[in-house]
Amino acid sequence: MGKFEITKRKNGEFQFNLKASNGQVILSSEGYTAKDSCINGVNSVKRNATDDARYDRKVSSNGKPYFNLKASNGQIIGTSEMYESESSREKGIESVKKNAPTADVVENLK
Repeated sequence: MGKFEITKRKNGEFQFNLKASNGQVILSSEGYTAKDSCINGVNSVKRNATDDARYDRKVSSNGKPYFNLKASNGQIIGTSEMYESESSREKGIESVKKNAPTADVVENLK
């Protein structure tokens, strides 16, 4: 089962990573100034993860496929890693769809 891990960056901002059951990060958030805002981001991912229309499939300047997950207002709520192929990117999207809705939330705020 996947999990959301909330961490604190060196600059004091909060961020979350959605990790698959194997521990691999499959989605990362932007930085949030408040922990409550970060938790709202997690809840937005949970709500939007199963809707394929919320995934914006992209290719980086170096040719690597990746995706953004967007909320209903069009705002990006999470970004994937860079993948080696479009089929790998699709597997990443499927992993988010599968893991996010029921993922536990853990805080690692060392």
